[in-house]
Amino acid sequence: MSFSDLRELVAHLERRGQLRRVGTPVSRDLEITEIVDRVSKSNGDANIALLFERVEGFDIPVLVNTFGSADRMATALGVERLDDLGARVAKLLDLKLPGSFLDKMRKLGSLLDVAKASPRHVRTAPCQEVVETANPSLAVLPILTCWPRDGGRYITLPAVFTRDPVTGARNVGMYRLQVFDDRTLGMHWQTHKGGAEHQRVALERTTEPGRGGHAAPATTMPVAIALGGDPAMIYAASAPLPPGIDEVVFAGWLRGAGIELVPCRTIELEVPAQAEIVLEGYVDPAERRTEGPFGDHTGYYSLAREYPVFHLTALTRRARPIYPTTIVGRPPQEDYWLGKATERIFLPIMRLMLPEIVDVNMPAEGVFHNLVIVSIRKRYPGHARKVMQALWGMGLMMLAKTIVVVSEHVNVQDLSEVAWRATGNIDPKRDLMILEGPMDDLDHAALRHRYGGKLGVDATEKGPLDDVAQAWPEEIRMSDEVRELVTRRWKDYGL
Repeated sequence: MSFSDLRELVAHLERRGQLRRVGTPVSRDLEITEIVDRVSKSNGDANIALLFERVEGFDIPVLVNTFGSADRMATALGVERLDDLGARVAKLLDLKLPGSFLDKMRKLGSLLDVAKASPRHVRTAPCQEVVETANPSLAVLPILTCWPRDGGRYITLPAVFTRDPVTGARNVGMYRLQVFDDRTLGMHWQTHKGGAEHQRVALERTTEPGRGGHAAPATTMPVAIALGGDPAMIYAASAPLPPGIDEVVFAGWLRGAGIELVPCRTIELEVPAQAEIVLEGYVDPAERRTEGPFGDHTGYYSLAREYPVFHLTALTRRARPIYPTTIVGRPPQEDYWLGKATERIFLPIMRLMLPEIVDVNMPAEGVFHNLVIVSIRKRYPGHARKVMQALWGMGLMMLAKTIVVVSEHVNVQDLSEVAWRATGNIDPKRDLMILEGPMDDLDHAALRHRYGGKLGVDATEKGPLDDVAQAWPEEIRMSDEVRELVTRRWKDYGL
């Protein structure tokens, strides 16, 4: 099942008992966060999506924790289980991409760009039922203050649309946006992301010498921010796709039909027609302002730093919109499940480059970039180190702080088993690899901003390949005959 907009998903979740409407008046400042934080950390049926229908001072309801479980994340992307996403990618790669790894990666973008996945262009749209260009204001939106020491209110679930000023290539990213005032936002696109790259290109163009040797006139960069819309499009904005793959086409491939796009009213960009709210505007590539602090998914406040500024030129919306948002903080939170979908989707691509990989887990405790656990079929000396270094060279995996490699029979999704193997199977002098490289913008423990140390842990069993000085002990395991006997007689024991 695919959903054309957020409302269809809300209705579906409500029918399945996975969404609760909250009619009690609540404040957008801190109160909603505390409620959602408790729900997102609940187990089982208590972890549900929430639609706050009476936010004090506003007539726009707030939708949150929509993607906050494996089941809801899978439902939003039209599959029964998140692993089904990886299976779809694997089938695509296996059936349609002959040739070397590099050949396959070159062709992947064109494979997705098929008639069924390409966007459909429309002239009218639900997201433009109400258009405000004379005096647009962010004050009409119930934007949350999430944590007590945040630098302000934040939009946390946007799809930010930009285009490369030279090539025209589109990028859609998900970046937090701090409200500075009713017409400006802090644009927190990190240096490794597509939006930041478009800004760099735009800035280079504004500083190129003119005919008389002077700098060319400054130009602004159009930016559109879509809130809501097709769930696949919301997810695609968060996904770290390889360069050259259009997030809109990727979303169309996920849902099995192209995303409807409509032209903006004040800038030359297109946005999802089924969005709830759209903010149109621009960024001056040379302008920066202090943004932050912000209570982040690391569980700590990220530091205040200089970031670009978004200027609002229009606000368009549905006649009765829903404001979608998410709470970011110490995991598990909703963003973990967005990340888990990415992990499952990209596992076949990792295997394409590294066929020895069996499975990968980026647990909530590692907040995406702090811990990657990978199981491999070990075949030669240094094999684990080869996998670590290859992963660090693969796109945004370069930001991974710690990679733990275990043997193929280890269940990487079982953190207890991984901890047992990782502590019992290593000699620190032999099995730890420390190097330096790029780090996540939000890593507060790095040597310096965006750069720091990395740790690789070879937690595989050691043997003749590793030239160990002593024989590796045999793992304790009951004989198959006794296990089968006890299984047959289990009810006889009265246990």
